[in-house]
Amino acid sequence: MQLRTRRDFISLAGKSFGLAALSSGTVASLFRNVEAASKNVAHLTPEEAAMDDDYWATIQNSFSVTRGIINLNNGGVSPSPRIVTEALVRYIWEQEDATAYTMWQILEPQSETIRTGLAELFGCDREEVAITRNASESLETLLMGMDFKPGDEILTTTQDYPRMLTTLRQREKRENLKLKLIQVPIPPKNLNEITAAFEKGITDRTRLVLISHMINITGQITPVKAVCDIARARGIETIVDGAHSFAQFYFKQSDLGCDYFGTSLHKWLYAPKGTGMLYVKRDKIDKLWPLMAAEAKQASDIRKFEEIGTHSAAPKLAIGEALLFHNGIGGKRKEARLRYLSRYWMNRLKDVPKTRFNTSFDSNQSCAIGNVHIDGTDPNAVAKYLFDKHHIFTVPIVHEEFQGIRITPNLYTTLGELDRFCEQMELIAKKGLPS
Repeated sequence: MQLRTRRDFISLAGKSFGLAALSSGTVASLFRNVEAASKNVAHLTPEEAAMDDDYWATIQNSFSVTRGIINLNNGGVSPSPRIVTEALVRYIWEQEDATAYTMWQILEPQSETIRTGLAELFGCDREEVAITRNASESLETLLMGMDFKPGDEILTTTQDYPRMLTTLRQREKRENLKLKLIQVPIPPKNLNEITAAFEKGITDRTRLVLISHMINITGQITPVKAVCDIARARGIETIVDGAHSFAQFYFKQSDLGCDYFGTSLHKWLYAPKGTGMLYVKRDKIDKLWPLMAAEAKQASDIRKFEEIGTHSAAPKLAIGEALLFHNGIGGKRKEARLRYLSRYWMNRLKDVPKTRFNTSFDSNQSCAIGNVHIDGTDPNAVAKYLFDKHHIFTVPIVHEEFQGIRITPNLYTTLGELDRFCEQMELIAKKGLPS
């Protein structure tokens, strides 16, 4: 769709979930420059637009991040664009006016429009989407809410997110379940290796498969659809951990074929901190216990998973502006830019002696997140040196199967910042860490 007017731009992002805020003067003002820039790249493919630095300079300026630190740790949590932060503050002030009335009778009901927007982005029924506080809450709702019998097996990987493994180990200890872990190649030659590992790990006792859509420590994209199809054919339910995949690269629920999905919205959607999404296939809502008790009349209502007691309405509502920003750029265009940024630094370092990648260069296997290791170095020491001496923020990863530093640029990251990072890595590979 070509964006011709400001109204078209705003409509593209919010046409079906229609917050009143979307037509406000503040939103229109913040997006005027982005709209103009988007028109200039509307005729380009996402891959062509990904290389248009004039366009992305406009997007970069939508964020209020410091340039005193080169932040290459956007995997844990991402900064929000100014439009989201300003909306959050606006909603916070609004709910402070006769709070019990404005928060519960005016603001909270508006979260239904956010539910619709998230459902449209994920490609599912709005009655299958709960708004949570993060991926951990979403996934623990699932992992703690399912009924199992002693001896039942739950299958996942050794590289799954630690909090999820902790959750499953608690159930294993309390209820005599069996947690079965398989290894994923680092990196695999192709996605079929991962599919085969899951298929081999399934037994007659397997009742649930938990699979990360993108493994957080390597950036490995997994063959979710193939694994879910195998599980479904054997009557096994599937949970997809989409903490890093959602809004980083383009997909819909139908591309996954999963029963359940959980994600954080403060990562790649750039929503306020403490926002997440839970998807439960509609015919499975009734049998899934909520993390916090809900009334019997809510048994088949997705909202039963939102019964967490008093909480601010502001973060929920500001998700609307995050959706506006994401859809205004375009999911495929955003994905292409993020992959362009990751390949920019990966390609520069790939032939540097002693440099080893724990992330595949295959576009089907990775996007924004990469993991690299310099032989003979300690990732903790490398990360400390980069930050202490050069204010480059990275994440050291020391896993029993591999080690390296995780590098995660974002839309606001400049090529010059990636050059500075690469220069230091080249020096470390050549001369070692300064003593």
